Amino acid sequence: MAQGWCDLLFAHWRVPVEALRQRIPERLQIDTFGGEAWIGVVPFRMRGIRPRFLPAVPWLSAFAELNLRTYVRLDDRPGVFFFSLDAANPVAVALARRFFLLPYFRARMQCVDEGDDLAYASRRTHPGETAVAFAGRYGPTGGVFHAERGTLEHFLTERYCLYASGASVGRSGDSLLRAEVHHAPWPLQPARAALEVAPLLATVGVESAAAAAPHLLFARHIDVRVWRPRKV
Repeated sequence: MAQGWCDLLFAHWRVPVEALRQRIPERLQIDTFGGEAWIGVVPFRMRGIRPRFLPAVPWLSAFAELNLRTYVRLDDRPGVFFFSLDAANPVAVALARRFFLLPYFRARMQCVDEGDDLAYASRRTHPGETAVAFAGRYGPTGGVFHAERGTLEHFLTERYCLYASGASVGRSGDSLLRAEVHHAPWPLQPARAALEVAPLLATVGVESAAAAAPHLLFARHIDVRVWRPRKV
């Protein structure tokens, strides 16, 4: 698949490893920086989603998305593990749950430009799920830079695969998938944000983390390729 990711906020909080361990498949090692796990909230816009070499379909190829994630390793391959992905397109939600085993949920979402900032709001509307809400306003505060290897910024953003578990979408067994992701290094910027995030963090039992100031980064746009997931 080819995709464009736009107007991303990377908001991250430190959390104890043991706070997440029961929510991560046993085969995955929780990746740490400074001896601590990190949980991330990433609101953004998706654009141009399509199979490679085919044109985008307007009503399917652009929508808002909100991720709740942490960082893991398997066989020394660092990657992203998603606790939830809220999206404003029900077709995309159904396809991602079916073929990628990712815990996508339908949501009513709004993302509005306000100068250099974005005003973002999301409320989960997925059948049978609690109506988890998120709201925020965020934007860049400085110039573009690329994260250097070994830094926290590199640890949080430069990851080129994702892991997914069948249990996340209610499937039995211990199926675990890995999908390769490719893009250029992130064009990062320092960021500001005012967030109402505790209800989202509460879905994984770490709402107390919201009391601390988050680590914030912004990225305006990046083009991405995502390969078909494979069992690992």
